[in-house]
Amino acid sequence: MSPSIDRAPSSSASPGREDPRVSGRYDFIVCGAGSAGCALAGRLAENPAISVLLIEAGGDDEAPEVLVPGRWPLNLGSERDWGFVAQPNPHLNHRAIPLNMGKVLGGGSSINVMVWARAHQNDWEHFAEEADDEAWGYHAVLEIYRRIEDWQGAPDPARRGLGGPVHVERVRDPQPVAIAMVNAAEALGMPAFESPNGAMMEGRGGVAFNDLIVKDGMRASVFRAYILPKRHQSNLTVLTHTQVSRLILSGTTVIGVEAFCDSARLRFMADREVILCMGAINTPKTLMQSGIGPQEELRRHGIPVVQHLPGVGRNHQDHVSFGCIFESRTPIAMGHGGSEATLYWKTDPGMRLPDVFQCQLEFPVATPETARRGVPEHGWMVFAGLSHPKSRGSLHLSGPEAHHPIRIEANTLSHPEDLRRAMTTIEIAREMAHAPSFRGLLKREALPGRLDASELQDYIRHAAVTFWHQACTAKMGVDSMSVVDNRLRVYGLERLRIADASIFPDMPSGNTMAPCVVIGERAAELIMATHGL
Repeated sequence: MSPSIDRAPSSSASPGREDPRVSGRYDFIVCGAGSAGCALAGRLAENPAISVLLIEAGGDDEAPEVLVPGRWPLNLGSERDWGFVAQPNPHLNHRAIPLNMGKVLGGGSSINVMVWARAHQNDWEHFAEEADDEAWGYHAVLEIYRRIEDWQGAPDPARRGLGGPVHVERVRDPQPVAIAMVNAAEALGMPAFESPNGAMMEGRGGVAFNDLIVKDGMRASVFRAYILPKRHQSNLTVLTHTQVSRLILSGTTVIGVEAFCDSARLRFMADREVILCMGAINTPKTLMQSGIGPQEELRRHGIPVVQHLPGVGRNHQDHVSFGCIFESRTPIAMGHGGSEATLYWKTDPGMRLPDVFQCQLEFPVATPETARRGVPEHGWMVFAGLSHPKSRGSLHLSGPEAHHPIRIEANTLSHPEDLRRAMTTIEIAREMAHAPSFRGLLKREALPGRLDASELQDYIRHAAVTFWHQACTAKMGVDSMSVVDNRLRVYGLERLRIADASIFPDMPSGNTMAPCVVIGERAAELIMATHGL
């Protein structure tokens, strides 16, 4: 078996024909080279005695849009984006909003804003309670984070790691608009912290300059942290442009996967385990098209039921935000990635978790609907978001085959509490922008401006977008809607695990990349323990 970091060989085979030149046997097959999949495959490949296949539907990451931090918006809608779109939603004035997701080596870590955010202490405590396993609790996860990180900031040995594979550094030379946001939040009574990944997320929250996966001015994706250094290892094979379509089963035991590259149908066999790391849309889609999921959904499309799991494709969650745009007196300089400060806050100190989640951007972006109100040439914006929206969505098949698109009923803002909290987070963003620290930058508030309650609600429905943090569609837990147990094993199946954002029982506070790396690391621990590696 020879290693491959390139595209799987093309085949002249007709559709449906197996290509024997590519198919093979491996100890472990990891499906999806996103944040969790790269961490998992990289850790497994550290053992030279086992063979690992990492399959990615997208291509390589050698593109300036990926590697140059400030060019990340150009990935959206490109060949490196799955281009998912939610169904038209009556709660968003019937808008169908984009749900971008990485389709490239590194997944989201190769096209996102590079923000490294670990989630709140009580997020992990909640996950541990749902899984009935303290190994998912905050103090256990801190050990994993210390192993992951190569932290470049102020020493914090209780919380930060040195020498790990993931280069994490504080924003360097933050731009004036980011400095103003930190000072404005302080003026409103919110404490500022050295980092959003230390004490700040063990209490009520606060404001801080971002931690980023940027090294020497370039993106340092999870693929480049875990997989690229091992590219010459003979026990690691990476196939790109190869889309996993379904699981190969013997009864209820998973023995391999079927995948497509160009017109060739390929079969890869796993002697030990298959792990799905394809994200909160493609993982449940592959499960359902393999006969694993809600039986009524499967039977509707003529798919034989292998295992009835009603939680597959349900509990869809995503962070939602609303653009608040401010015109500046002069052009705003853009730092690494254009997002340099973040706010998390509990509007009620008695809350267990932050309800407000805001990111500053150094350029204005409006939805097509809100852009009609006028977008300034120069300015900045705040993604005034909800850390824990209560709305829940679901995924539905449109057919039994891999080429049949998934139908995403995101149901954004379907819970009335989310609309109320949206008004609160927007008010905080507006108050900060009008604080003294912004006096030299603010020319006027462009959006939303002064609106009455009814007009503001309409603005919210037109402005709502996601942070592209889709999750929770194959959740970990012990109730009847759970899909995986505390060891990430799919209920009712043998030799199958899930390790991606699907398994979160609920959204973590903030960006999902860092928690997904934890999931990949934890999956590697569990797999190696199971097989005595």
